Amino acid sequence: MPTLALIIAFGIDPHLTFTFTRNGQWVIVGMVFVMTALFPVMSMFMLWRSGAVTELAMPGRLERIVPFLLTLIYFCMAYYLLRRTPNSPVTLALFAGIILSLVADLVITLRWKISMHTTGIGGILGMLLGLMFLHGAHAWFLPLMFIVAGALGTARLLVTDHTPAQVYAGALVGFAGTFLCLMFGIYY
Repeated sequence: MPTLALIIAFGIDPHLTFTFTRNGQWVIVGMVFVMTALFPVMSMFMLWRSGAVTELAMPGRLERIVPFLLTLIYFCMAYYLLRRTPNSPVTLALFAGIILSLVADLVITLRWKISMHTTGIGGILGMLLGLMFLHGAHAWFLPLMFIVAGALGTARLLVTDHTPAQVYAGALVGFAGTFLCLMFGIYY
């Protein structure tokens, strides 16, 4: 979801991209994709092949801890690399919010299973509203994203991977993490 969030943010808010050419933006998006999607997926596959994780879906709460930690490490590495480029503080705050949401999910997972899928979509909703408040970014597709969020939450319930509370909690964690970091400029 961080890659999608960054593509959307770059597309709707010119304040985030004034220091980059279009090619430079795609280099940043590519780096974020490798660090936050490709590396975690490869790690999950290796954990599954080694037997450390019994299923790729990770139905058990405790089975999610190691993949969470690896993903958190990759996200922190991506944030470190983003800090080394001339990114807008708002871009850094967005990524700090994503990491904050992931840390919250990890802590919650120690005691209770939470929906990471809805954390991701909640984070995108928090980003959209945050950019609208900060820069007046016109997120014309915000209603569509609410529909996508509802469909994703419904899907998680229909496959019985989560309870309604886990789905709502995930969305709230994602929304709060990104929205609050954007609104308060938290990026350290």
